[in-house]
Amino acid sequence: MAQNVEGKNGQDLRHQEVGHKSLLQSDALYQYILETSVYPREPECMKELRELTAKHPWNIMTTSADEGQFLNMIIKLINAKNTMEIGVYTGYSLLATALALPEDGKILAMDINRENYELGLPVIEKAGVAHKIEFKEGPALPVLDQLVEEGKYHGTFDFIFVDADKDNYLNYHKRIIELVKVGGLIGYDNTLWNGSVVAPPDAPMRKYVRYYRDFVLELNKALAADPRIEICMLPVGDGITLCRRVS
Repeated sequence: MAQNVEGKNGQDLRHQEVGHKSLLQSDALYQYILETSVYPREPECMKELRELTAKHPWNIMTTSADEGQFLNMIIKLINAKNTMEIGVYTGYSLLATALALPEDGKILAMDINRENYELGLPVIEKAGVAHKIEFKEGPALPVLDQLVEEGKYHGTFDFIFVDADKDNYLNYHKRIIELVKVGGLIGYDNTLWNGSVVAPPDAPMRKYVRYYRDFVLELNKALAADPRIEICMLPVGDGITLCRRVS
């Protein structure tokens, strides 16, 4: 059980600044998880991409190593073959997925910034999985609208991972629920949003955390009420909610 950390006035300082990457209260415990079960099993190519991304000024956007390991296992457990990723950044989660897919597996990957994707692309190519990825630069919503409109893609995706602009998560959900197959999974990243979902309104927060918090809260409420899915919210990385389509 995590212990409270109190300041001179006795107040709880665990949320002195909402924005910690790990949701675990103990940094040492999180480091133990990484060093014991994540890093020893992390493929060399993923380690290379993780270390490369750490040098990027926007490195807070990357998928954590423990979440990458989790995604890799989920893909294998459900025998996914046709997947989608909305929000790629430098491609750490994309590489985790590509490595888990069979040789003829496919990922439709979308991001508004090709430059970030191309930063990690040499590592992905060296890993021998670039042929599994179809990258589209630009907003995802027009692409999703086209897929839905064409009709033939309904229920064809085994797994869809969303780690992009939080203010559009509900817009994405309205579309991809049609595209994922019954029994397939959708993963929404950052659904605990730096712990801010339970922080008091006057808690110190970085501007971007405060701005997107209400959108994350709205998404979480909507997912919990959606009868078309079963959900499981997990404190992995910054929080990931798995949605299994049931109808």
